[in-house]
Amino acid sequence: MKPLARVAAEIPPQGVRVIFELAWKIPDAIHLEVGEPNFPTPAHIVEAAALAVRDDRWHHYTPNAGIWSLREAIAEKMRSRNGLEVTPEQVVVHAGAVEGIASILLALAEAGDEVLIPGLAWPNYEMFLRLQGATPVPYPLREENGFLPDPDEIARRITPRTKALFINTPGNPTGAVFPAELLRTLVDLCRRYDLYLVSDEVYEDIVFDAPHVSAARFDTDGRVITLSGFSKGYAMTGWRIGYTVSPPRIAEVITKIQEPLISCTNAVAQKAAEAALRGPQDVVEAMRQAYRRRRDMALDILRREGLYRYTPQGAFYLLVDVRGAGEDSYAVAKALLREEKVAVAPGEAFGAQGRGLVRVSLASSEEAIREGLTRLARFVRRPLHAPAAGDD
Repeated sequence: MKPLARVAAEIPPQGVRVIFELAWKIPDAIHLEVGEPNFPTPAHIVEAAALAVRDDRWHHYTPNAGIWSLREAIAEKMRSRNGLEVTPEQVVVHAGAVEGIASILLALAEAGDEVLIPGLAWPNYEMFLRLQGATPVPYPLREENGFLPDPDEIARRITPRTKALFINTPGNPTGAVFPAELLRTLVDLCRRYDLYLVSDEVYEDIVFDAPHVSAARFDTDGRVITLSGFSKGYAMTGWRIGYTVSPPRIAEVITKIQEPLISCTNAVAQKAAEAALRGPQDVVEAMRQAYRRRRDMALDILRREGLYRYTPQGAFYLLVDVRGAGEDSYAVAKALLREEKVAVAPGEAFGAQGRGLVRVSLASSEEAIREGLTRLARFVRRPLHAPAAGDD
């Protein structure tokens, strides 16, 4: 039989999902591995979806770029909250931010192109770049710099084949929030080298000690693409709804790409997303405050256990140094799950820079976080962790 597509067959599985699948075989495991809000979707959003289900207008195809009323609502949100003058024509609605990333990269990069991505990054950036034959080029995010990128280090990695720079603020897995001056510098850098800048702002609603600023505020010539969605801020991961905001010529291409990828986004989910934007925002604030309390509690535990390293400014993640248990973060995560029944994400799932680190999700209950971190600290202090049969 003829072989499958080589790149698709050889691409490694997403590292967070590896632990996720293992953990679900352990009924009483503590889940701190997946970035999934443990809040229900707010009631007014669910009710809007229920009304849409009963209205046969929303039983059919929608335009490739999404329903107009949602695109208007997103444009209004970008003006009022992000400080950007955006028209609905610049908005494309996607089946989750994941599909938005696929659309952006298909619009920007071709086989042989290089795209700069964070050295600690959501694994799906690299996975999709490799699937389309482009080359991901990581740039470092150093702990001593608050996991913020150094523009000079980025510049040294630019070649004639570099097409775009990806940034993520607030960051996953670091929780870093980029200040305005850094964003201005990065946009200027992309202008100087004629690169596109893709700003992943999916966690924009979850900031604690510094405001969220959109990179597109500093775009003067149409090279910044903003990616965001509803999964994190509105606890809508299962609804699969995200969006991109681009300069008009890029939005036109992204809209065309929707047809072969998904044709259009689920109509009922689009009506739910519209209700999320137009409805009360106090639910978003309540969740943000809950994440802040969990972050502070987690930091207190890490300080008490001698594992504190830094304070994340946004998102709902913590990177924890587990080199006391081993450098191979995959092996450490598997052993922690096996010995303590705590699931965390291996740092190396986010790039080679994550070696010796694990990511802890704060999108779980306070009880789970408290107990999980206590067990993790106990595990790191234990002198020997024998590998299980089959562990590499």
